[in-house]
Amino acid sequence: MDPQALKRKSIQYRKTILRIIKQANAGHTGGSLSCTDILNVLYNHTMNITPENFASVDRDHYIQSKGHSVEALYTVLADKGFFPESELDTLCQFQSHLVGHPTRKVNGIEHNTGALGHGLSVSVGIALGMKYDGLSHRVFTLLGDGELAEGSSWEALMAASHYKLDNLVILIDRNTLQITGGTEEVMGLEPLADRFAAFGCAVRVCHGNEVESLVNTLDTLPFEAGKPNLIIARTTKGKGISFMENTVKWHHKVPTDSEYQTALEELSQAEAGL
Repeated sequence: MDPQALKRKSIQYRKTILRIIKQANAGHTGGSLSCTDILNVLYNHTMNITPENFASVDRDHYIQSKGHSVEALYTVLADKGFFPESELDTLCQFQSHLVGHPTRKVNGIEHNTGALGHGLSVSVGIALGMKYDGLSHRVFTLLGDGELAEGSSWEALMAASHYKLDNLVILIDRNTLQITGGTEEVMGLEPLADRFAAFGCAVRVCHGNEVESLVNTLDTLPFEAGKPNLIIARTTKGKGISFMENTVKWHHKVPTDSEYQTALEELSQAEAGL
């Protein structure tokens, strides 16, 4: 998929994310919008994961550690054919498998996540197992920057470096906001790239809401032999909707009817401008 098509796909995904959150009257709006472009490029350009090969271990693997932004993941999985798109309308409804965090009851989801700081440890285990089995595919995982306050993330990084897991690709959704405020006020992370490098990672920084930057970065994998690949994707929380961008209250918030219409109009204008 070329960059223009990827940009158009991101806008379509954002429209769907807003629709299902509005309909469910629940959802992590800001974080789902910030990681939309990352998931778009991963599933439509980079990763070898399809409904046809999902039952096989010999393929790329994806773990969404920032599980609270599951609305974006559901949207992409439905678009890729892992389950009917009509099921998106059941989000958070009684007896629906589409609950507020990833669950293996949903086709296309590798592992239950939501307890922050756990996804990277799971990804390290999968990557290590693939190394031992001589498999050549990769393990991708997406972390929110707020969950880096969890010590288990740094323990996992030490293990990934120790075992030279250059088949592991870690992406950080660096939108600088978490539920209680800015990450640097809640638990400072900077200089983040230096910290990751000190833990043995090969680090790259890209614009996480620009598909060309994501494509160019991911196309250079692996970054360095024998080191886990770490991408700091600089994003904007609530990306694409002017009144949601960089606003803490949109971490978990449902738009009103008028806000929803304004958001759709902004996205339609962006799509018309492509």
